[in-house]
Amino acid sequence: MSTYLPKENRYDNMEYRRCGKSGIRLPLLSLGLWHNFGDHDDLENSRQILRTAFDHGITHFDLANNYGPPYGSAEKNFGRIFSEDFKPYRDELIISTKAGWDMWPGPYGNFGSRKYLIASLDQSLKRMGLEYVDIFYHHRPDPDTPLEETMLALDQIVRQGKALYVGISQYNAEDTTKAARILKELNTPFLIHQPRYNMMDRWVEDKLLHTLDEFGLGSIVFSPLEQGILTSKYLDGIPADSRAATEGSYLDKNTITEDLVSKIKKLNDLASKRGQSLAQMAVAWLLKDTRVTSVLVGVSRVSQLEDNLEAIKNIQFNREELQQIDEILGY
Repeated sequence: MSTYLPKENRYDNMEYRRCGKSGIRLPLLSLGLWHNFGDHDDLENSRQILRTAFDHGITHFDLANNYGPPYGSAEKNFGRIFSEDFKPYRDELIISTKAGWDMWPGPYGNFGSRKYLIASLDQSLKRMGLEYVDIFYHHRPDPDTPLEETMLALDQIVRQGKALYVGISQYNAEDTTKAARILKELNTPFLIHQPRYNMMDRWVEDKLLHTLDEFGLGSIVFSPLEQGILTSKYLDGIPADSRAATEGSYLDKNTITEDLVSKIKKLNDLASKRGQSLAQMAVAWLLKDTRVTSVLVGVSRVSQLEDNLEAIKNIQFNREELQQIDEILGY
Protein backbone atom coordinates (compact mmCIF):
# COMPACT_ATOMS: atom_id res chain seq x y z
CA MET A 1 0.00 0.00 0.00
CA SER A 2 1.42 3.37 -1.02
CA THR A 3 0.76 6.29 1.31
CA TYR A 4 0.80 10.04 0.87
CA LEU A 5 2.74 10.61 4.09
CA PRO A 6 5.69 8.71 5.53
CA LYS A 7 4.50 6.24 8.17
CA GLU A 8 6.40 8.00 10.93
CA ASN A 9 4.44 11.22 10.19
CA ARG A 10 0.99 9.64 10.00
CA TYR A 11 -0.09 10.65 13.48
CA ASP A 12 1.75 13.95 13.83
CA ASN A 13 -1.12 16.24 12.83
CA MET A 14 -4.02 14.39 14.43
CA GLU A 15 -5.17 14.82 18.02
CA TYR A 16 -6.63 11.83 19.87
CA ARG A 17 -9.09 11.98 22.76
CA ARG A 18 -9.66 9.42 25.47
CA CYS A 19 -12.98 7.65 24.88
CA GLY A 20 -14.71 8.04 28.21
CA LYS A 21 -12.80 6.22 30.94
CA SER A 22 -11.54 3.47 28.62
CA GLY A 23 -8.07 2.73 27.33
CA ILE A 24 -9.10 3.74 23.80
CA ARG A 25 -8.26 7.07 22.20
CA LEU A 26 -10.07 8.12 19.04
CA PRO A 27 -9.03 10.71 16.45
CA LEU A 28 -10.90 14.02 16.55
CA LEU A 29 -12.25 13.09 13.13
CA SER A 30 -13.47 9.62 12.18
CA LEU A 31 -14.57 8.50 8.72
CA GLY A 32 -18.15 7.34 8.21
CA LEU A 33 -18.93 5.11 5.23
CA TRP A 34 -22.67 5.73 5.08
CA HIS A 35 -23.40 7.30 1.69
CA ASN A 36 -20.35 7.06 -0.52
CA PHE A 37 -19.04 3.49 -0.44
CA GLY A 38 -21.92 1.58 -2.04
CA ASP A 39 -22.06 -0.27 -5.35
CA HIS A 40 -23.14 2.90 -7.17
CA ASP A 41 -19.98 4.71 -6.10
CA ASP A 42 -16.56 4.59 -7.72
CA LEU A 43 -14.42 2.04 -5.88
CA GLU A 44 -11.16 3.78 -6.70
CA ASN A 45 -12.50 7.05 -5.31
CA SER A 46 -13.54 5.23 -2.13
CA ARG A 47 -10.05 3.75 -1.90
CA GLN A 48 -8.40 7.17 -2.17
CA ILE A 49 -10.69 8.59 0.53
CA LEU A 50 -9.77 5.77 2.92
CA ARG A 51 -6.05 6.08 2.14
CA THR A 52 -6.06 9.83 2.62
CA ALA A 53 -7.92 9.49 5.91
CA PHE A 54 -5.47 6.93 7.29
CA ASP A 55 -2.44 8.84 6.07
CA HIS A 56 -3.65 11.86 8.05
CA GLY A 57 -4.13 9.98 11.29
CA ILE A 58 -7.80 9.03 10.98
CA THR A 59 -7.64 5.57 12.51
CA HIS A 60 -11.38 4.96 12.92
CA PHE A 61 -13.63 3.75 10.07
CA ASP A 62 -17.34 3.50 10.90
CA LEU A 63 -19.81 1.25 9.04
CA ALA A 64 -23.19 -0.45 9.50
CA ASN A 65 -24.84 -3.51 8.04
CA ASN A 66 -27.22 -1.50 5.83
CA TYR A 67 -24.80 1.13 4.53
CA GLY A 68 -24.65 1.34 0.76
CA PRO A 69 -26.77 1.38 -1.27
CA PRO A 70 -27.63 -1.42 -1.64
CA TYR A 71 -27.60 -2.77 1.90
CA GLY A 72 -24.34 -4.50 2.75
CA SER A 73 -22.40 -3.01 -0.14
CA ALA A 74 -20.39 -0.51 1.92
CA GLU A 75 -19.10 -3.34 4.11
CA LYS A 76 -18.40 -5.49 1.05
CA ASN A 77 -16.49 -2.72 -0.72
CA PHE A 78 -14.64 -1.78 2.43
CA GLY A 79 -13.69 -5.42 2.84
CA ARG A 80 -12.21 -5.50 -0.63
CA ILE A 81 -10.17 -2.35 -0.03
CA PHE A 82 -9.15 -3.55 3.42
CA SER A 83 -7.86 -6.83 1.99
CA GLU A 84 -5.86 -5.11 -0.74
CA ASP A 85 -4.60 -2.03 1.13
CA PHE A 86 -5.10 -2.12 4.89
CA LYS A 87 -4.65 -5.67 6.10
CA PRO A 88 -1.06 -5.06 7.28
CA TYR A 89 -2.35 -2.11 9.34
CA ARG A 90 -5.24 -3.88 11.12
CA ASP A 91 -3.73 -3.26 14.56
CA GLU A 92 -3.57 0.49 13.87
CA LEU A 93 -7.30 0.70 13.05
CA ILE A 94 -10.57 0.94 14.95
CA ILE A 95 -13.29 -0.58 12.74
CA SER A 96 -16.91 -0.45 13.83
CA THR A 97 -20.22 -1.68 12.49
CA LYS A 98 -23.83 -1.70 13.65
CA ALA A 99 -27.19 -3.43 13.43
CA GLY A 100 -30.63 -2.20 14.37
CA TRP A 101 -32.31 -0.94 11.21
CA ASP A 102 -34.01 -3.10 8.59
CA MET A 103 -31.53 -5.34 6.81
CA TRP A 104 -33.28 -8.41 5.34
CA PRO A 105 -36.93 -9.46 4.84
CA GLY A 106 -39.00 -11.24 7.42
CA PRO A 107 -39.36 -10.89 11.18
CA TYR A 108 -35.69 -11.47 12.11
CA GLY A 109 -33.86 -8.79 10.12
CA ASN A 110 -34.56 -5.66 12.10
CA PHE A 111 -34.43 -3.95 15.53
CA GLY A 112 -32.79 -5.53 18.58
CA SER A 113 -33.37 -9.25 19.10
CA ARG A 114 -30.49 -11.52 20.04
CA LYS A 115 -31.05 -13.51 16.83
CA TYR A 116 -30.87 -10.44 14.58
CA LEU A 117 -27.85 -8.81 16.21
CA ILE A 118 -25.70 -11.94 16.27
CA ALA A 119 -26.70 -13.03 12.75
CA SER A 120 -26.11 -9.53 11.40
CA LEU A 121 -22.62 -9.26 12.86
CA ASP A 122 -21.72 -12.69 11.45
CA GLN A 123 -22.76 -11.44 8.02
CA SER A 124 -20.87 -8.16 8.48
CA LEU A 125 -17.65 -9.93 9.43
CA LYS A 126 -17.95 -12.14 6.36
CA ARG A 127 -18.53 -9.16 4.04
CA MET A 128 -15.56 -7.26 5.46
CA GLY A 129 -13.26 -10.27 5.73
CA LEU A 130 -12.58 -9.58 9.41
CA GLU A 131 -12.24 -11.87 12.41
CA TYR A 132 -13.63 -9.18 14.72
CA VAL A 133 -14.68 -5.55 14.84
CA ASP A 134 -13.36 -3.17 17.44
CA ILE A 135 -16.80 -1.71 18.22
CA PHE A 136 -20.24 -3.22 17.59
CA TYR A 137 -23.25 -0.94 18.07
CA HIS A 138 -26.92 -1.45 18.55
CA HIS A 139 -27.98 1.09 15.94
CA ARG A 140 -31.25 2.32 17.49
CA PRO A 141 -33.56 1.58 20.42
CA ASP A 142 -36.09 -1.20 19.97
CA PRO A 143 -39.45 -0.37 21.60
CA ASP A 144 -40.58 -4.02 21.68
CA THR A 145 -37.54 -6.15 22.53
CA PRO A 146 -36.61 -6.10 26.23
CA LEU A 147 -33.49 -4.02 26.74
CA GLU A 148 -32.00 -6.91 28.73
CA GLU A 149 -32.16 -9.18 25.67
CA THR A 150 -30.41 -6.63 23.47
CA MET A 151 -27.68 -5.95 26.02
CA LEU A 152 -27.16 -9.69 26.66
CA ALA A 153 -26.67 -10.12 22.91
CA LEU A 154 -23.99 -7.42 22.93
CA ASP A 155 -22.35 -9.13 25.89
CA GLN A 156 -22.38 -12.49 24.10
CA ILE A 157 -20.82 -10.93 21.00
CA VAL A 158 -17.86 -9.68 23.06
CA ARG A 159 -17.46 -13.00 24.86
CA GLN A 160 -17.42 -14.80 21.50
CA GLY A 161 -14.53 -12.58 20.41
CA LYS A 162 -16.50 -10.96 17.57
CA ALA A 163 -16.14 -7.44 19.02
CA LEU A 164 -13.76 -5.86 21.50
CA TYR A 165 -16.18 -3.18 22.71
CA VAL A 166 -19.87 -2.39 22.33
CA GLY A 167 -21.78 0.82 21.82
CA ILE A 168 -25.27 2.17 21.28
CA SER A 169 -26.65 4.81 18.93
CA GLN A 170 -29.60 7.20 19.14
CA TYR A 171 -30.59 6.13 22.67
CA ASN A 172 -31.98 8.87 24.90
CA ALA A 173 -30.49 9.59 28.34
CA GLU A 174 -32.95 7.38 30.23
CA ASP A 175 -32.40 4.30 28.05
CA THR A 176 -28.65 4.94 27.99
CA THR A 177 -28.68 4.84 31.80
CA LYS A 178 -30.57 1.55 31.80
CA ALA A 179 -28.23 0.04 29.19
CA ALA A 180 -25.13 1.19 31.05
CA ARG A 181 -26.31 -0.36 34.30
CA ILE A 182 -27.11 -3.70 32.66
CA LEU A 183 -23.77 -3.83 30.86
CA LYS A 184 -21.90 -2.84 34.01
CA GLU A 185 -23.47 -5.76 35.88
CA LEU A 186 -22.40 -8.06 33.03
CA ASN A 187 -18.86 -6.57 33.00
CA THR A 188 -19.29 -5.88 29.29
CA PRO A 189 -16.86 -3.28 27.85
CA PHE A 190 -19.42 -0.56 27.02
CA LEU A 191 -17.35 2.10 25.29
CA ILE A 192 -19.35 4.68 23.38
CA HIS A 193 -22.60 6.30 22.26
CA GLN A 194 -23.18 7.53 18.71
CA PRO A 195 -25.80 10.31 18.64
CA ARG A 196 -26.83 12.80 16.02
CA TYR A 197 -25.50 16.23 17.02
CA ASN A 198 -24.74 19.53 15.35
CA MET A 199 -25.19 23.22 16.10
CA MET A 200 -28.76 23.08 14.73
CA ASP A 201 -29.77 19.81 16.41
CA ARG A 202 -28.73 19.90 20.08
CA TRP A 203 -30.93 17.28 21.72
CA VAL A 204 -27.91 15.59 23.32
CA GLU A 205 -27.34 18.67 25.49
CA ASP A 206 -30.55 17.85 27.36
CA LYS A 207 -29.20 15.19 29.79
CA LEU A 208 -27.46 12.79 27.38
CA LEU A 209 -23.97 14.32 27.48
CA HIS A 210 -24.18 14.47 31.27
CA THR A 211 -25.26 10.82 31.36
CA LEU A 212 -22.31 9.76 29.21
CA ASP A 213 -19.97 11.66 31.50
CA GLU A 214 -21.54 10.03 34.56
CA PHE A 215 -20.99 6.51 33.23
CA GLY A 216 -17.56 7.17 31.74
CA LEU A 217 -18.68 6.74 28.13
CA GLY A 218 -17.31 8.43 25.04
CA SER A 219 -19.36 9.92 22.24
CA ILE A 220 -18.90 10.00 18.49
CA VAL A 221 -21.38 12.33 16.83
CA PHE A 222 -22.84 12.01 13.34
CA SER A 223 -24.45 14.47 10.93
CA PRO A 224 -22.14 17.34 11.97
CA LEU A 225 -23.12 19.35 8.88
CA GLU A 226 -26.88 18.72 9.13
CA GLN A 227 -26.99 16.85 5.81
CA GLY A 228 -24.98 19.60 4.09
CA ILE A 229 -27.01 22.55 5.37
CA LEU A 230 -24.08 23.75 7.49
CA THR A 231 -21.92 24.30 4.42
CA SER A 232 -21.83 26.91 1.68
CA LYS A 233 -23.77 24.59 -0.63
CA TYR A 234 -27.19 26.24 -0.22
CA LEU A 235 -26.20 29.90 0.05
CA ASP A 236 -27.40 30.63 -3.49
CA GLY A 237 -30.24 28.16 -3.91
CA ILE A 238 -30.46 24.38 -4.29
CA PRO A 239 -27.75 22.91 -6.56
CA ALA A 240 -28.90 20.17 -8.93
CA ASP A 241 -26.43 17.67 -7.49
CA SER A 242 -27.27 18.33 -3.83
CA ARG A 243 -29.09 16.01 -1.44
CA ALA A 244 -32.02 18.44 -1.23
CA ALA A 245 -32.50 18.16 -5.00
CA THR A 246 -32.38 14.36 -5.00
CA GLU A 247 -35.69 12.51 -4.96
CA GLY A 248 -36.06 10.31 -1.90
CA SER A 249 -33.05 11.76 -0.09
CA TYR A 250 -32.85 12.34 3.66
CA LEU A 251 -33.02 16.11 3.13
CA ASP A 252 -36.34 17.58 1.96
CA LYS A 253 -35.86 20.55 -0.38
CA ASN A 254 -38.70 22.32 1.45
CA THR A 255 -36.34 22.53 4.42
CA ILE A 256 -34.23 25.09 2.54
CA THR A 257 -36.33 28.16 3.34
CA GLU A 258 -35.41 31.84 2.99
CA ASP A 259 -35.19 32.12 6.78
CA LEU A 260 -32.80 29.15 6.94
CA VAL A 261 -30.62 30.53 4.15
CA SER A 262 -30.46 33.86 5.98
CA LYS A 263 -29.18 32.11 9.10
CA ILE A 264 -26.65 30.09 7.12
CA LYS A 265 -25.30 33.25 5.50
CA LYS A 266 -24.76 34.84 8.91
CA LEU A 267 -22.98 31.71 10.14
CA ASN A 268 -20.89 31.71 6.99
CA ASP A 269 -19.84 35.32 7.64
CA LEU A 270 -18.78 34.40 11.17
CA ALA A 271 -16.82 31.40 9.89
CA SER A 272 -15.00 33.66 7.41
CA LYS A 273 -13.96 35.97 10.25
CA ARG A 274 -12.51 32.92 12.01
CA GLY A 275 -10.58 31.99 8.87
CA GLN A 276 -12.70 28.88 8.34
CA SER A 277 -15.29 27.59 5.93
CA LEU A 278 -18.77 27.13 7.39
CA ALA A 279 -18.27 23.33 7.33
CA GLN A 280 -15.00 23.67 9.21
CA MET A 281 -16.60 25.90 11.84
CA ALA A 282 -19.48 23.45 12.27
CA VAL A 283 -17.06 20.59 12.96
CA ALA A 284 -14.91 22.73 15.24
CA TRP A 285 -18.00 23.85 17.20
CA LEU A 286 -18.69 20.22 18.13
CA LEU A 287 -15.12 19.56 19.20
CA LYS A 288 -15.08 22.54 21.59
CA ASP A 289 -16.78 20.21 24.10
CA THR A 290 -14.34 17.54 25.27
CA ARG A 291 -17.25 15.19 26.00
CA VAL A 292 -17.39 14.79 22.23
CA THR A 293 -14.66 12.24 21.64
CA SER A 294 -14.80 12.28 17.84
CA VAL A 295 -16.83 13.69 14.95
CA LEU A 296 -17.94 11.37 12.16
CA VAL A 297 -17.51 12.92 8.74
CA GLY A 298 -18.86 11.51 5.51
CA VAL A 299 -17.30 12.66 2.26
CA SER A 300 -17.60 11.89 -1.44
CA ARG A 301 -14.26 13.40 -2.50
CA VAL A 302 -10.75 13.57 -1.11
CA SER A 303 -10.93 17.37 -1.26
CA GLN A 304 -13.90 17.35 1.14
CA LEU A 305 -11.95 15.23 3.58
CA GLU A 306 -8.97 17.55 3.37
CA ASP A 307 -11.29 20.49 4.06
CA ASN A 308 -12.63 18.73 7.16
CA LEU A 309 -9.10 18.04 8.37
CA GLU A 310 -8.44 21.79 8.36
CA ALA A 311 -11.22 22.22 10.94
CA ILE A 312 -9.22 20.64 13.75
CA LYS A 313 -6.58 23.35 13.50
CA ASN A 314 -8.90 25.80 15.26
CA ILE A 315 -11.46 24.39 17.68
CA GLN A 316 -11.33 27.27 20.16
CA PHE A 317 -14.25 29.73 20.38
CA ASN A 318 -14.47 32.89 22.42
CA ARG A 319 -17.60 33.81 24.34
CA GLU A 320 -18.75 36.36 21.77
CA GLU A 321 -18.55 33.83 18.92
CA LEU A 322 -20.58 31.26 20.83
CA GLN A 323 -23.18 33.87 21.75
CA GLN A 324 -23.42 34.97 18.13
CA ILE A 325 -23.98 31.40 16.94
CA ASP A 326 -26.72 30.90 19.54
CA GLU A 327 -28.41 34.16 18.59
CA ILE A 328 -28.36 33.33 14.88
CA LEU A 329 -29.90 29.90 15.48
CA GLY A 330 -32.37 31.03 18.15
CA TYR A 331 -30.84 29.28 21.18
